[in-house]
Amino acid sequence: MKHFLRVLTQLLVLLYCKCLWRGLKFVIRKVTGRCELQRICYNNKPGARRTLKIETSLKCSKHELLQSAVSVPPDSVEKTIDDIMSLKKINLDTNPQLGISLQACLFQIVGYRNLVVEVEKLRREPYDCENPAHEEMLMKLWKELRPDSPLSGRISKQWCEIGFQGNDPKTDFRGMGLLGLHNLLYFAEHDKATALQVLHDSLQPKHSMHASIMHPHIPFFCSCFFFIPITVMRRNVPKEEARYSIFALSVRNSFDHFASI
Repeated sequence: MKHFLRVLTQLLVLLYCKCLWRGLKFVIRKVTGRCELQRICYNNKPGARRTLKIETSLKCSKHELLQSAVSVPPDSVEKTIDDIMSLKKINLDTNPQLGISLQACLFQIVGYRNLVVEVEKLRREPYDCENPAHEEMLMKLWKELRPDSPLSGRISKQWCEIGFQGNDPKTDFRGMGLLGLHNLLYFAEHDKATALQVLHDSLQPKHSMHASIMHPHIPFFCSCFFFIPITVMRRNVPKEEARYSIFALSVRNSFDHFASI
């Protein structure tokens, strides 16, 4: 009975808050002459804060058009913004910058959601030794980390030299799938000095923790926070280079911390 009353109370509070919030939004719009989307854009500078508020506003809207806006394909963003402006009866002549601001936010929201799907798909894709592309990436990883040591064969104890557990490295990608290999290769290609140092530290007797075992699992814990800068780096946006350097340093420091436990 107590559980039922608790649930009922929470439901009533939720309904009250939603009604109160909608009523408050109505009053604010009448007083300011601006809808919530306008107020967010005018009161927040371009960036994550504005985009997150726009996303929350769209998802919490009672209009189906606004609710579905966060999941439209990228090529429909411009039309969706036009439809929203029309629905909200916003005058483009007096608000020329609003459409541009909303469009930028929606592109970020849609891009992020698509990226999450893409990364999760990559994580679920198992390493396939029969796939030439997978094998090529693995061989490239070896060359990046051991450029002066020819690999004796696909199945070899030499893989332990770069941190894998056994003779066949594919078994170490069971947890993170192809995403683990992508991250290892990207790390080795774009920050070789740090990657080699992490590898060197991992092979020290006092650490006894394989770099290639640990590194594929790093994205599982921090991909939601870090894979976007990495992906942007792949698209050659220069200003993200500093962020990636900070990320690489963070990976190194985290490795040192866990390896010393």
